[in-house]
Amino acid sequence: MAKSIQAELKQRKPFRTLEEEASVSIARTAALIEYAAAEVLRRYGLTPTQYNVLRILRGAEPEGLGRNEVRDRLIFKVSDATRLLDRLEEMGLVMRTRGGVEDRRVVVARITRKGLDLLAPLDGEIEQFNRDKLGHMGQRKLRTLLSLLAEAREHC
Repeated sequence: MAKSIQAELKQRKPFRTLEEEASVSIARTAALIEYAAAEVLRRYGLTPTQYNVLRILRGAEPEGLGRNEVRDRLIFKVSDATRLLDRLEEMGLVMRTRGGVEDRRVVVARITRKGLDLLAPLDGEIEQFNRDKLGHMGQRKLRTLLSLLAEAREHC
């Protein structure tokens, strides 16, 4: 049987509420998965947030997205999406172009061929990573987990 979050954190006093325990458990689980994913991505020279941007832009092809649209779709919110896109552009993974005739102020970001080529081998690794970390739960439990997490996010 899996250890309780209280035992895992070697916490002597019980949590004040079940909600507090659940919140700490969610945060700890997310941190552990995030850390392990970062180790996989580091081999490709990416951070989890950079990987997230590349996935977002790949999904938005061929139109691309504006900076604010990218920022709003990120899993982990960042204060400066421009700097994040700057870094990816310097790496040759993203390109930005000015909008068309209608509004030259709009800048659209698109993933480059180099970015797509970087993601290609990562897809399989990340799929296997997710299977390794969560596949043991089975489809029914995973669907329940997804439903419960969606319900929790509704109140965030």
